[in-house]
Amino acid sequence: MKAHRVLIFMASVIALLAAVVMFFPADGVQLSDATLRMPTMAKVLNSDADSTALDVEAYLAVEEDPVMQSRKDSIAFRQSLADTADTRFWLPSEDFFDPLFASFERARAEGRTVRVLHYGDSQIEMDRMSSRLRSALQHRFGGSGPGLVPFCTIIASPAVSLSASGALSHYAPFGDSTVHRTRRGNYGPMIQDFILSGQATTTVRATTNARVDSLLHSFNRITLLARNKRGQFEASFVNRKAGIDTVMRFDSTGALSATLQFDSALNIMRIRVKGEADLYGLMVDGAGGVAVDNVPMRGCSGQQFTLVDSAELAQAYSLMDIGLVIMQFGGNSVPYLRSAKPLETYCNSIGRQIDRVKACCPGAKVLFIGPSDMSTTVGGRLQSYPHLDSVVSALRQTALSHGAAYWSIYHAMGGHNSMVAWVKSGLGGQDYVHFSQRGADIMGDRLADALMNLYHIYRLKKEVAQ
Repeated sequence: MKAHRVLIFMASVIALLAAVVMFFPADGVQLSDATLRMPTMAKVLNSDADSTALDVEAYLAVEEDPVMQSRKDSIAFRQSLADTADTRFWLPSEDFFDPLFASFERARAEGRTVRVLHYGDSQIEMDRMSSRLRSALQHRFGGSGPGLVPFCTIIASPAVSLSASGALSHYAPFGDSTVHRTRRGNYGPMIQDFILSGQATTTVRATTNARVDSLLHSFNRITLLARNKRGQFEASFVNRKAGIDTVMRFDSTGALSATLQFDSALNIMRIRVKGEADLYGLMVDGAGGVAVDNVPMRGCSGQQFTLVDSAELAQAYSLMDIGLVIMQFGGNSVPYLRSAKPLETYCNSIGRQIDRVKACCPGAKVLFIGPSDMSTTVGGRLQSYPHLDSVVSALRQTALSHGAAYWSIYHAMGGHNSMVAWVKSGLGGQDYVHFSQRGADIMGDRLADALMNLYHIYRLKKEVAQ
């Protein structure tokens, strides 16, 4: 073949591949048993010799098993992923999540809503990461709706719209100068609440955002969680179009749940409350399945759980049917944990937080998610914090020693210097700390895929045992 024809052929192949990369769907192509994703053009054209990050785009999420000779081969294949992948879990025991998976499987048939309570710092604001985990679990096990939300909007979320008015004061043991702080301890399961002194109204509207999972566009059940402080507490649920005007009255003090379930899915509900109470939040759910509650705590180090009265927190948790508590913290503390002593002090405190959650919610599993890679200037160049590896390792050891599982965002995104690569690919923010929305989606998918891989192992082992 003549040289100019070879050149034309090679140029044509390169152009074709470039077109595929440019126009390949961002969310990938669903195959019979997997999702295939292509690298972005930025990733193809960029290389960073100093980065050890994994390819954050070329990712194959195996949903169902490849063709195997036997179920035992399938278990071995999936177990190898669970033990060696960068997205692996560190578990206190091999069967740690098995009771959780069993409750997920039973939830829809029993009409229960098993909750995954996802606490975290600003990395999960705007329902980030939680939304992808919720979508995966609800499509597999049933359920709908955004889950636990505050009585009044604290941080806007694409998952739900809230508008409230009335005699309300916001209290939290963390946050900016506009938040009231007190050590009185009755903050409730969102580690913040609204104090009602008289009357107030909130309107819950399901999202109409086309980019949000359709399972969030309606709900079949709504529950008000509160603590009645003096008796004579009243909650009204109103949707005139659906013919709903229900009043519930409570005389006993203490934690309460006022639940209204309806046959047809709705997208709006007005709740009126009267009395003196701590309004812990609203659980906006489907009729049965799994709920994933997004509870962002901006600027939080994760050390606030011991500031909540344990008896009151336990009473509130007992009304929620919680299967898993996720505690995603550490990023706000990384810059200050430069030596062994402050790191030891912080980890000891995190251990106490895990113990408090386990004591208040003994039926739930606890998963601690450590910080992502974060960049700072070292020798005039953006690099990972030099002590970040030590922080991640110490938090992992702390979680395991206190009976919690551990999942590492740092490893799942590629480890040392990976944030630099993520930012260059448009997956990290310009602060080199937070993810972009697309990056958060990818990280949420990786968390969900890793958990579902363990679920498939659990299911296959049950089949082999039969």
